[in-house]
Amino acid sequence: MPHHVLVGTTKGAFILTSDSDRQSWSVSGPHCDLWPINHVIGDPETGHLWAGGGGEWSGAGIWRSADGGTSWQLSQLSNGSMAEWAATDPGFAEMIGGVPPDAPFTGEVDAIWSLSQTRDRLYAGSKPAHLFTSTDGGETWERVAGLTEHPTRDSWTPGGAGLTLHTLLPDPVRPGHLTIAISAAGVFATADGGESWERTNQLDNARGHDHGHGDDHEIGHCVHNMVRSAGDNDLIYQQNHHGVFRSNDGGRHWHDISKGLPSTFGFPISVHPHDPMTIWTIPLNGDMQGRFPPDAAAAVWKSTDGGETWEAKREGLPQENCFFTVLRQAMATDTSEQAGVYFGTNTGSIFASLDDGEAWREIARHLPTILSVEVMETA
Repeated sequence: MPHHVLVGTTKGAFILTSDSDRQSWSVSGPHCDLWPINHVIGDPETGHLWAGGGGEWSGAGIWRSADGGTSWQLSQLSNGSMAEWAATDPGFAEMIGGVPPDAPFTGEVDAIWSLSQTRDRLYAGSKPAHLFTSTDGGETWERVAGLTEHPTRDSWTPGGAGLTLHTLLPDPVRPGHLTIAISAAGVFATADGGESWERTNQLDNARGHDHGHGDDHEIGHCVHNMVRSAGDNDLIYQQNHHGVFRSNDGGRHWHDISKGLPSTFGFPISVHPHDPMTIWTIPLNGDMQGRFPPDAAAAVWKSTDGGETWEAKREGLPQENCFFTVLRQAMATDTSEQAGVYFGTNTGSIFASLDDGEAWREIARHLPTILSVEVMETA
């Protein structure tokens, strides 16, 4: 079974490919016309790929490939300054192939930050925080009005990267149920396909962290990443600006599981594809202390009991002078029985573990700044 590590970077999308032994990896890219790509996902049944990104120059858009990344088509959601420049400079317009056509959400959306696929639709989250859906494979997109018009929207405060909808967790067994995370507005859930939304940030076991938002009975609203466990259960894990949390009820209440970690600050979190109590996270030394591994020694911290206890896994990772950052969407697993776990750094390296996160090796280096990592396995 071929394995494909899908990588979003500041200079396009990249695809790492290996056969079933996951030992030797080839790299293709950059794809998507060197756009900043915040997230890449794939459909293992068809091999179709989607890559979301953009910025001030290009505008926001979602690229799609029906041939495993050989060719790509763009669905432009908003235009950036490139289109404005082309409209007033015929020479530049000729150089880029003409003036880009009007895009439907120009002035409203800066970039796409997250993507997710269900059986009947695609979801996309943007900066500023809006939710989009597509029912035609990503060719056209509609905005979900229920979130855009949420009554608390005026109180949402941007995180350091802006007001971003960066996590999308569809329920695998209940159509229309979706849990999302917005930095720094918190966790929201819908049970009716996005018509209505409940804000779900309640703690169940400790005083919370205001962080400029909410009250002391809530987790901080600056969510960094969430992951839903595999199988028919309601376990969701969250890496927050203030620690790691577990929800046993689908995100309605959160339990602080940060005890035992060297820091409460970090970005990604991943869960084992077959064991919902095994999770991995990568603590950093702190928000204002450099955002690199504590003591400049890299470690992936693993728990096999849902975060009640933790153990550092360092084998194969740099243990001195390590100043990289692992960003919120830059960690993922494959579905092997002994799970492969993968993460990317802002220094352009991809590390992989083929033994449930016990030992690590670098499988790619010198890529651009890595913004996201996902894994697709095809027949």
